[in-house]
Amino acid sequence: MKKLILSAAILTLSAGVGLAQDRTIRMGTEGAYPPYNFVNDNGEVDGFERVLGDELCARAGLTCVWVTNDWDSIIPNLTSGNYDTIIAGMSITEERDAVIDFTQDYIPATPSIYVAMDADADLMGGVIAAQANTIQSGYIADSGATLLEYATADETVAAVRNGEADAVFADGDFLTDITDEDPDLMVVGDPVSIGGGIGMGLRETDTELRATFDAAITSMKEDGSLNALLLEWFGEGVPLYD
Repeated sequence: MKKLILSAAILTLSAGVGLAQDRTIRMGTEGAYPPYNFVNDNGEVDGFERVLGDELCARAGLTCVWVTNDWDSIIPNLTSGNYDTIIAGMSITEERDAVIDFTQDYIPATPSIYVAMDADADLMGGVIAAQANTIQSGYIADSGATLLEYATADETVAAVRNGEADAVFADGDFLTDITDEDPDLMVVGDPVSIGGGIGMGLRETDTELRATFDAAITSMKEDGSLNALLLEWFGEGVPLYD
């Protein structure tokens, strides 16, 4: 069965050569959510998703360029044609899937965590910061706590540091790197599993492009290179693919 799946992936990857001849694929990302994606000191998009995206494009024979866009308008600017994909740590949800299409996931569902400056922070009745239009902000809105939304993930952490919020709620992969460097911040409460993994977003009309990226992701899962990238960027303990 694995050989059949891989053969189908190779056929779809071959179709990507035709896509490359038609147009340059613009890869949309936020550039502000390390280690998923960020802008480095040279002003270039960097991070796990940059490395992954470049490899997917190479396997598919696609010519790709990178575009950054603020998170709060990242879906509208995809649907309006400002770029062709979203590869920005975006969790696959039913609500988003009603507006755009997703590839299969390239990061398994990972837990979200709370980070605060006080071990006794009130997570259920206090003020919790989260980035707007994320699965974390939706979770907090339904939790009974007071939600403070911010345009960027960095602003949510700053809200805790300056006392505007009791805690921040975000992807554990993002917040753990911050707590490792800041002794005043700590993980509090229990991890929360929400969302259905992270995938690439595409316009619903781009079925051929979606199939091409799906095949490239499958090939990376099959040969172990996706697991190797996950370990390189997120470390031991990151969920891996069988």
